[in-house]
Amino acid sequence: MTLGLINANPVVHAKKERVARSEDPHGEDAVDPLEIYDIVRDIRDPEHPYSLEQLSVLSEESITVDEKLGRILITFTPTIQHCSMAAVIGLCLRVKLKECFPPHFKVDIKVAPGSHADEESVNKQLNDKERVAAALENPNLRQLVDECLYSNEL
Repeated sequence: MTLGLINANPVVHAKKERVARSEDPHGEDAVDPLEIYDIVRDIRDPEHPYSLEQLSVLSEESITVDEKLGRILITFTPTIQHCSMAAVIGLCLRVKLKECFPPHFKVDIKVAPGSHADEESVNKQLNDKERVAAALENPNLRQLVDECLYSNEL
Protein backbone atom coordinates (compact mmCIF):
# COMPACT_ATOMS: atom_id res chain seq x y z
CA MET A 1 0.00 0.00 0.00
CA THR A 2 1.12 3.53 -0.74
CA LEU A 3 1.77 6.13 1.95
CA GLY A 4 -0.24 9.34 1.84
CA LEU A 5 -3.41 7.84 0.40
CA ILE A 6 -5.73 10.30 -1.27
CA ASN A 7 -8.77 8.28 -0.17
CA ALA A 8 -7.62 6.77 3.12
CA ASN A 9 -11.05 5.43 4.08
CA PRO A 10 -12.92 4.15 1.03
CA VAL A 11 -16.41 2.71 1.34
CA VAL A 12 -16.09 -1.07 1.07
CA HIS A 13 -19.03 -3.16 -0.12
CA ALA A 14 -19.58 -6.88 0.26
CA LYS A 15 -18.68 -9.09 -2.67
CA LYS A 16 -21.62 -10.43 -4.62
CA GLU A 17 -22.05 -14.15 -5.00
CA ARG A 18 -20.88 -15.49 -8.32
CA VAL A 19 -23.71 -16.50 -10.58
CA ALA A 20 -23.57 -20.11 -11.69
CA ARG A 21 -23.50 -20.16 -15.46
CA SER A 22 -25.37 -22.80 -17.41
CA GLU A 23 -24.88 -23.49 -21.08
CA ASP A 24 -25.03 -20.24 -22.98
CA PRO A 25 -28.14 -20.15 -25.19
CA HIS A 26 -26.36 -17.83 -27.66
CA GLY A 27 -23.53 -20.25 -28.40
CA GLU A 28 -20.06 -20.91 -27.07
CA ASP A 29 -18.48 -17.79 -28.52
CA ALA A 30 -21.06 -15.32 -27.22
CA VAL A 31 -19.72 -12.69 -24.83
CA ASP A 32 -21.97 -10.94 -22.33
CA PRO A 33 -21.43 -8.31 -19.62
CA LEU A 34 -21.66 -10.90 -16.82
CA GLU A 35 -18.81 -12.93 -18.34
CA ILE A 36 -16.63 -9.83 -18.58
CA TYR A 37 -17.59 -8.72 -15.07
CA ASP A 38 -16.58 -12.12 -13.70
CA ILE A 39 -13.18 -11.69 -15.35
CA VAL A 40 -12.45 -8.18 -14.02
CA ARG A 41 -14.32 -7.99 -10.70
CA ASP A 42 -11.44 -9.36 -8.61
CA ILE A 43 -8.78 -6.97 -9.88
CA ARG A 44 -7.25 -5.37 -6.79
CA ASP A 45 -7.36 -1.61 -6.37
CA PRO A 46 -3.85 -0.08 -6.68
CA GLU A 47 -4.13 1.79 -3.36
CA HIS A 48 -6.23 -0.52 -1.20
CA PRO A 49 -6.34 -4.25 -0.44
CA TYR A 50 -9.86 -4.49 -1.90
CA SER A 51 -11.18 -5.53 -5.28
CA LEU A 52 -12.69 -3.11 -7.78
CA GLU A 53 -16.02 -4.81 -7.07
CA GLN A 54 -15.74 -4.23 -3.30
CA LEU A 55 -15.02 -0.53 -3.88
CA SER A 56 -17.90 -0.25 -6.40
CA VAL A 57 -15.46 0.99 -9.02
CA LEU A 58 -17.28 -1.19 -11.53
CA SER A 59 -20.40 -3.28 -11.77
CA GLU A 60 -22.05 -5.57 -14.27
CA GLU A 61 -24.21 -2.63 -15.33
CA SER A 62 -21.10 -0.60 -16.24
CA ILE A 63 -20.17 -3.08 -18.99
CA THR A 64 -21.72 -3.16 -22.44
CA VAL A 65 -21.06 -5.59 -25.26
CA ASP A 66 -21.92 -5.25 -28.93
CA GLU A 67 -21.23 -8.74 -30.22
CA LYS A 68 -22.02 -7.84 -33.85
CA LEU A 69 -19.44 -5.04 -33.90
CA GLY A 70 -17.03 -6.89 -31.60
CA ARG A 71 -16.98 -4.01 -29.09
CA ILE A 72 -16.67 -4.04 -25.32
CA LEU A 73 -17.14 -0.86 -23.29
CA ILE A 74 -16.25 -0.70 -19.61
CA THR A 75 -17.13 2.45 -17.73
CA PHE A 76 -15.63 2.62 -14.25
CA THR A 77 -16.13 5.03 -11.38
CA PRO A 78 -13.08 6.00 -9.29
CA THR A 79 -13.72 6.22 -5.55
CA ILE A 80 -12.98 9.98 -5.55
CA GLN A 81 -12.90 12.70 -8.22
CA HIS A 82 -9.18 13.34 -7.87
CA CYS A 83 -8.16 9.66 -7.94
CA SER A 84 -4.51 9.54 -8.97
CA MET A 85 -4.82 5.85 -9.81
CA ALA A 86 -7.63 6.08 -12.37
CA ALA A 87 -5.24 5.49 -15.29
CA VAL A 88 -3.69 2.50 -13.49
CA ILE A 89 -7.15 1.00 -12.89
CA GLY A 90 -7.92 1.44 -16.58
CA LEU A 91 -4.61 -0.16 -17.55
CA CYS A 92 -5.40 -3.14 -15.32
CA LEU A 93 -8.78 -3.58 -17.00
CA ARG A 94 -7.22 -3.31 -20.48
CA VAL A 95 -4.43 -5.81 -19.74
CA LYS A 96 -6.84 -8.32 -18.19
CA LEU A 97 -9.23 -8.14 -21.15
CA LYS A 98 -6.37 -8.38 -23.63
CA GLU A 99 -5.33 -11.64 -21.96
CA CYS A 100 -8.85 -13.07 -22.05
CA PHE A 101 -10.29 -12.02 -25.41
CA PRO A 102 -9.08 -12.32 -28.99
CA PRO A 103 -7.68 -9.18 -30.64
CA HIS A 104 -10.69 -8.72 -32.92
CA PHE A 105 -12.60 -7.29 -29.93
CA LYS A 106 -12.36 -3.49 -29.70
CA VAL A 107 -12.16 -2.60 -26.01
CA ASP A 108 -13.00 0.91 -24.84
CA ILE A 109 -12.37 1.83 -21.23
CA LYS A 110 -13.71 5.07 -19.86
CA VAL A 111 -14.22 6.88 -16.59
CA ALA A 112 -17.91 7.40 -15.82
CA PRO A 113 -19.04 10.88 -16.88
CA GLY A 114 -18.55 13.38 -14.06
CA SER A 115 -16.71 10.90 -11.82
CA HIS A 116 -13.18 12.23 -12.28
CA ALA A 117 -11.76 15.75 -12.35
CA ASP A 118 -9.53 14.91 -15.33
CA GLU A 119 -11.99 12.63 -17.11
CA GLU A 120 -11.13 13.64 -20.69
CA SER A 121 -7.39 13.20 -20.20
CA VAL A 122 -7.75 9.81 -18.47
CA ASN A 123 -10.09 8.55 -21.20
CA LYS A 124 -7.65 9.69 -23.88
CA GLN A 125 -4.74 7.90 -22.16
CA LEU A 126 -6.66 4.66 -21.71
CA ASN A 127 -7.82 4.41 -25.32
CA ASP A 128 -4.61 5.43 -27.11
CA LYS A 129 -2.67 2.29 -28.11
CA GLU A 130 0.69 4.06 -28.13
CA ARG A 131 0.19 5.58 -24.69
CA VAL A 132 -0.94 2.24 -23.27
CA ALA A 133 2.07 0.45 -24.79
CA ALA A 134 4.46 3.12 -23.47
CA ALA A 135 2.91 2.94 -19.99
CA LEU A 136 3.29 -0.84 -19.90
CA GLU A 137 6.96 -0.56 -20.88
CA ASN A 138 7.59 1.32 -17.63
CA PRO A 139 8.81 -1.46 -15.26
CA ASN A 140 7.41 0.17 -12.10
CA LEU A 141 4.00 0.73 -13.65
CA ARG A 142 3.96 -2.77 -15.13
CA GLN A 143 4.80 -4.22 -11.72
CA LEU A 144 1.92 -2.30 -10.13
CA VAL A 145 -0.49 -3.52 -12.82
CA ASP A 146 0.71 -7.11 -12.35
CA GLU A 147 0.29 -6.85 -8.56
CA CYS A 148 -3.31 -5.66 -9.05
CA LEU A 149 -4.08 -8.44 -11.52
CA TYR A 150 -2.36 -11.37 -9.85
CA SER A 151 -2.59 -10.55 -6.15
CA ASN A 152 -3.92 -13.36 -4.00
CA GLU A 153 -4.62 -11.11 -1.03
CA LEU A 154 -8.34 -10.80 -1.71
